[in-house]
Amino acid sequence: MKYGERLRLLRDKMNLSQKDLTDKLKINRSTYARYETSSTQPDYDTLTKLADFFGVTTDYLLGRSNQDSSSDSYEIQTIAAHHDGDEWTEEELDEIAQFKEFVRMKRANKQQE
Repeated sequence: MKYGERLRLLRDKMNLSQKDLTDKLKINRSTYARYETSSTQPDYDTLTKLADFFGVTTDYLLGRSNQDSSSDSYEIQTIAAHHDGDEWTEEELDEIAQFKEFVRMKRANKQQE
């Protein structure tokens, strides 16, 4: 499966339009559309941003692995490690929002099985 197909499937699983996704990630919609058709490849930073958002590895997006994510416990540990007891930073709140989407996607996948 090409990386574009994986991106489209992941986006569809989250019930997001291309516009919704690109607005959230602050990337150009027409450029992203070309990623989904595999006619353009995302640069390293964009690939990482997409993998983080979808809760998958870059290897999975690139088709180098069929394992769609790293350990769920790793994600939880990452969020817990970032909270220092003070007010949440924008970065921490963004990470929590991404994790919530990741969990929602995982639950939806399990319900479809």
